[in-house]
Amino acid sequence: MKNPKDGFLRGRIRSLKFAFKGLWILVTSEDSIKAQLFIAFIATILGFVFNISPLEWGIQFLAIGLVLVAEAANSAVEEIADFIHPEFHEKIGKIKDIAAGAPTFAALISLIIASIIYVPKIALLF
Repeated sequence: MKNPKDGFLRGRIRSLKFAFKGLWILVTSEDSIKAQLFIAFIATILGFVFNISPLEWGIQFLAIGLVLVAEAANSAVEEIADFIHPEFHEKIGKIKDIAAGAPTFAALISLIIASIIYVPKIALLF
């Protein structure tokens, strides 16, 4: 919550504190984030193994970020939906299903990006 007594700089520092708190909550409590971080770790190792270019590194990290942001947004929507209506409700279920589509899109796009980067490099091995 914004404190009216905070100046610009103090307000930004407080915002960062809340942002890192949210990041910590995601990393320690959301299984989907943990799974995506593990996949990101594997992709990073593959980047070193296959010596990908700086452009490929940038695109790979953008894809990783896309997936993590989509997972975080999905988690937030699910938390809000469960808070508003803890019991099963058809409309809440639909909202949660739609929200789950965002990280699914992001993951599919990331798989396409990974294929574009790594399939030619793996093909050279054979």
